Amino acid sequence: MKKHIVFTVVNDLNYDQRMNRICNSLAKAGYQVTLIGREMNHSKPLFDKIFQQKRLRLYFAKGKLFYLEYNLRLLWHFLWNRYDIFAAADLDTLVPHFLAAKIKGKPHIYDAHEYFAELPEVVHRPFVKWVWKTVEKWIVPRTTYAYTINQSYADLFKAQYKTHFEIIRNASFLPENEIHLPEKTEKHEKYILYQGAVNIGRGVEEMIQAMPYIDDDCQLYICGKGDVYEKCVALVEQLNLTQRVRFFGFVEPNELRNITLGATLGFTFFTKDGMSYYLSLANRFFDYFHAGIPQLCSAYPEYKRINKQYEIAVLLKDLKVENIAQEVNKLLKDKQRYKRLQQNCLEARKVINWQEEEKKLLAFYEGVV
Repeated sequence: MKKHIVFTVVNDLNYDQRMNRICNSLAKAGYQVTLIGREMNHSKPLFDKIFQQKRLRLYFAKGKLFYLEYNLRLLWHFLWNRYDIFAAADLDTLVPHFLAAKIKGKPHIYDAHEYFAELPEVVHRPFVKWVWKTVEKWIVPRTTYAYTINQSYADLFKAQYKTHFEIIRNASFLPENEIHLPEKTEKHEKYILYQGAVNIGRGVEEMIQAMPYIDDDCQLYICGKGDVYEKCVALVEQLNLTQRVRFFGFVEPNELRNITLGATLGFTFFTKDGMSYYLSLANRFFDYFHAGIPQLCSAYPEYKRINKQYEIAVLLKDLKVENIAQEVNKLLKDKQRYKRLQQNCLEARKVINWQEEEKKLLAFYEGVV
């Protein structure tokens, strides 16, 4: 029987599509897989999966005490349970994996979804940044097995710590029955879609502010929640946009896929607060073009890299409200350009998809074993 791998995240598991893909692929390949997250007040019962899931109920919900409690609980769990490979999804749960692996003589893995010490929530808080940077400097140079989501992050970690990171992109799964997507008629409802965490620095507020200047037959759908969610709701009310902006909150993956397939445009925006966003390659970027949806993107390195190959997006140099509105209106009116981007999306997804990335994932774990 193959090895037992334990992964950890700080969310409630149900909506983490990246970890669902990774755990599914490994479980299908014969590994025992356990994914650990946390149970929150709004958490729904766990969705059925082919791998094991566990949620910890914590006393603290956020802040320094949350991270301290969660990491100590994870370490205690690791010490009293048998796992063969300890795999941390991001820096915020890496310490218990590293310590438990050292104590038990097992391999640990760093799965870096982002450059955690340079997130906007961290980069403007000197003490918090110092803590996470200290953890990174302590563990990453001592890490033998690591992978990340793009070339920019891999190059950064290599330059800083001499640690090699494999690249496994979080591309969407390409279903065999979606070779051809349904055509949208002229009567089809037009909406711009945002899916993902509604957090600071992700351009959700800027898109809301742009809506009064965007053709009024186009709505904005926001799927997800986060630390600026309530602020965005208040902004919509303040701008009298309640008839044009719809908030869906957390959406189950299958329902989200249907919403994405029906969208007219998507957007993948990031502010320049920290290197993590600047060097990012967001999950929704893949989800949009896999659904044949042209999108607007921040003109950052990884989006430029893929767009140079396939031209699936309109790249924006800044997030000025007038610039966003102008580019949306131009794309909505230029049907020939829109169709070209849409066809390019369908070509790109034949090459960039989870089936291809899965091969790299399984090869990586075979190397660890």
